[in-house]
Amino acid sequence: MTIAIVFGIVWLVSVGVWLIATKAFKNADVDKMKSRILDRPKEAKKEKAAAAPQLIHSEDQSAGRILRQILGALDLQDKLQTLLDQSGLRWKPVHIAQTSMALCGGGFIAARIAGLNLTVQLGAGVALSVLPLLAVMRARTKRLAKFEEQFPESLEFVSRSMRAGHAFSVSLEMIHREFGEPLGGEFRRAFDEHNLGAPLETALLKMGRRVPSLDVHFFISAVLLQKRTGGNLAEILDKLAHLIRERFKLRGKIRAISAHGKMTGMALTCIPLGVALLMFYVNPAYVSFFIDDEVGNMMLGAALGLQAIGYLVIQKIVTIEV
Repeated sequence: MTIAIVFGIVWLVSVGVWLIATKAFKNADVDKMKSRILDRPKEAKKEKAAAAPQLIHSEDQSAGRILRQILGALDLQDKLQTLLDQSGLRWKPVHIAQTSMALCGGGFIAARIAGLNLTVQLGAGVALSVLPLLAVMRARTKRLAKFEEQFPESLEFVSRSMRAGHAFSVSLEMIHREFGEPLGGEFRRAFDEHNLGAPLETALLKMGRRVPSLDVHFFISAVLLQKRTGGNLAEILDKLAHLIRERFKLRGKIRAISAHGKMTGMALTCIPLGVALLMFYVNPAYVSFFIDDEVGNMMLGAALGLQAIGYLVIQKIVTIEV
């Protein structure tokens, strides 16, 4: 039984790590393409990032020093900070870690007070501990989607501003007055960094790290290439805005075509849950085995885990990158 419990814990942790890693690295191919577009090798990026001046400091060094050192040793401090910057939340990595630890302990204690066995206690703690990270990732997804909706219009605005005689850096500052969050805030931050002494290239590249969108990296590469070789930047931005809008149309068509697959995945996920609830109502004594018995808990956990994996596989199949 001890071996079975250890196996269950390792399995739950492995599934959690797999989900987080899949979400974090699902755009690996896109990141490679961005790196090639910007013509920046990874080593040069790291060296330049280390040498670049930090114009904005948001981390309070007085709180959670030990936990911050642990996050730094695990190479999670910078990753969590990047994720928070992309989500637009004014949180700190150490606060996310503290909240996760508190929820994990609270879920474990609540399940223990309820009289559940050790497997359910550990499962409740692990499930609650990932809630802060899921909230940050959800906010990040919504923010990036809103940014991409505003982005084509902002490119046309910059193009019209440059045709009217304004400098490119002034056009970036004007976007803040004409557009709301999150687009206006990101361009305002890039303008402030440039205005405080950072090169325009550095300010744009930092904005590209805060907004990991392929459209933004196309825009940055076009601006940097125009600075080196010359050309009509206003015309390039107009064509880029048109290309982004065409990609939105194609994405909408793909979403309509793949809606059937998503509905199928949702139905296959909900049917077992509906049957379980019906069995709890019709014959509770028959289903109580999955709650009262340790082997039943393991079977229930394995069933839920496989159900989640199946749902994620279907979502992966019907998700087409444009």
